[in-house]
Amino acid sequence: MKFLIIGHMNAITYKEVFPLIKNNKVWLGVNNNQSFVFESPYENTLEDNKKFCEQKGYNGDKYIKVPGINWYTNLPHKKRNEKLILVKDYHGHEDDYRKYDNYDAIEVSRVVNIPKDYAGNIGVPITFLDKYNPKQFEIVGLGISNSGLEIGVKPYTEEHKKYRKEVQKRAAVNGDLYMVENGIVKVPYARILIKRR
Repeated sequence: MKFLIIGHMNAITYKEVFPLIKNNKVWLGVNNNQSFVFESPYENTLEDNKKFCEQKGYNGDKYIKVPGINWYTNLPHKKRNEKLILVKDYHGHEDDYRKYDNYDAIEVSRVVNIPKDYAGNIGVPITFLDKYNPKQFEIVGLGISNSGLEIGVKPYTEEHKKYRKEVQKRAAVNGDLYMVENGIVKVPYARILIKRR
């Protein structure tokens, strides 16, 4: 059965959804990083929201923009097969790329910085899926919580867990990717682990 569903970007990380994405049974539809605009029964009182809607040709009082929304589908589309042009070099610029302290992969916080000459695992933001071509990249897994543990992300050390909870007052969930910079534990927002084919 073919389908096209509107859903929040964070649905990518759901334990029921991510395996479908990893196994190429579900993928993102064409969105071009646009916010979705919906008609609302309530008056729109946010000025930025009104301006955005009016710029797009909608009555700013009756429509609202909703960021972080995607199409989820199993319908084929041309964009899914577009090759992502990689321009950054890893070799000779290794200092520009941090490695996670608890998993053998490099952190790449922006899709545009994915190196063209790195053969290992790469942690990328979930927004990468908008540009994912299964012929160019393999999805290794998801670097959060139990999904991370399943692919070999090591749990926090006791020292780092204590720092995260007591000093940063943040959750320290085993399976989350993290790096330590100048003694500070840094946990990036959900990362998909990929490698080039």
